[in-house]
Amino acid sequence: MNNWDMVALVAAGGVGAGARYAVDAAVMRGRTDAFPLGILLINVSGSLALGFVLGLGTLVSPEWATIIGVGLLGGFTTFSTVSVDAVLLAQSGRRDWAVVNLAATAALAVVGAATGMVVGGLIPR
Repeated sequence: MNNWDMVALVAAGGVGAGARYAVDAAVMRGRTDAFPLGILLINVSGSLALGFVLGLGTLVSPEWATIIGVGLLGGFTTFSTVSVDAVLLAQSGRRDWAVVNLAATAALAVVGAATGMVVGGLIPR
């Protein structure tokens, strides 16, 4: 990875983090419940996108796969927020939602990644 690739990686991470904030704010706007649906959708869609990029295989150079996967999608998705949301839900007496949030994130993110890899693998080489 050369210096320009590293600059692209860092910039992509910033774009991903900004996109995460925008998507979460849009999804959660006007919601009165405490379930973090925005972050769940972000993590599942990010896993789907990463699976797709990896499923493309040699159609994407290793450098671009890293820039997109580690930078853009790494900045977009967030395990730390899921962890904090689960603790906050449990502390507020919503242990049921905390467990649902953790289980749904883990299960749906894996399904999303697998689906993305299959779809990406269908693209002709």
